[in-house]
Amino acid sequence: MKQLNQILADEQATVAFGNTLADAVKNQLNQGIVVYLNGDLGAGKTTLTRGFVQAMGHTGNVKSPTYTLVEPYELGDWQVYHFDLYRLADPEELEFMGIRDYFAEQSCAFIEWPEKGQGLLANPDITINMAYKDEQRELSLIAHSDLGEQLVTALVNIG
Repeated sequence: MKQLNQILADEQATVAFGNTLADAVKNQLNQGIVVYLNGDLGAGKTTLTRGFVQAMGHTGNVKSPTYTLVEPYELGDWQVYHFDLYRLADPEELEFMGIRDYFAEQSCAFIEWPEKGQGLLANPDITINMAYKDEQRELSLIAHSDLGEQLVTALVNIG
């Protein structure tokens, strides 16, 4: 199981890591991924996702989908879905919204609080754990599939 650990100095570095992740997905993998995001409130999960979405071509705001559960971004050939399951009361809500339809070959799904949708979500290609480290953030990216391993290799080669 491949892993990448990195210290992100500030918000700008977190956005930049999201940009780099998007570049690797578009230019190395050329197919969608499923990312589980773990970390306390304010750890940088949405900030990282914002960097990814912007690098995929979105020019507007990228906000946390805390109240809507999902924010979709249609970006040419790509679809990026940002899920925030923090306020999910019952995993069955995901079934009603057609959760399985969000996981397609050209779809990138970023899922905050994935444990709340356990049993209904696609398996992750990678998990990104984010934690406070003084003023910085510590990021740990762990591969869970062949695609995830390819992504970690691409990120190591880019970095």
